Amino acid sequence: MSCTGEEVAEWYSCYSIDIFKYIYLLINDYQQAEDLTQETFVRAYKNYDSFEGRSNPKTWLFSIARNITFDYLRKKKTINVIKELLKRKSVTSPLPEETLQVKEESDYLVTAINKLKKSHRDVIILRKIKGFSIRETSEVLNWTESKVKSTLPRALLSLEKEIQKGGYFCEQSV
Repeated sequence: MSCTGEEVAEWYSCYSIDIFKYIYLLINDYQQAEDLTQETFVRAYKNYDSFEGRSNPKTWLFSIARNITFDYLRKKKTINVIKELLKRKSVTSPLPEETLQVKEESDYLVTAINKLKKSHRDVIILRKIKGFSIRETSEVLNWTESKVKSTLPRALLSLEKEIQKGGYFCEQSV
């Protein structure tokens, strides 16, 4: 298969925002997330011939994004995950006390997720935050579907334990 660039440009239109958000959740650096998103699509263009069409383009691109991001993180030796996970949307403006509480909970959640082992972070981000299916998650992580199914409950339990260590109540939502 030869790439004229049109298909990758179409993928960029469809998936660049989601890929940017995914990378941003992993590194919490807006500018670097933009750069890594661009690098994802450059790599997709350069390696278009290796795309066999067995998976959908979205999961292939997320796999590239994941690899590029973890290469970046390995070089930087830092991990920052999910700064704005708990943004609550409401019809009315929240009171300042509510805003402060949400920020504190968000910061604690980021800390709790950062304390999880990498496989647990990955599966929580993809399944629960990004809303990927079990199959899509297995393709991005290069796992079997059964590994995704068995890892997610353990990851959520680990997250719940980390949250409870901080004195926050955690509702289970498996």
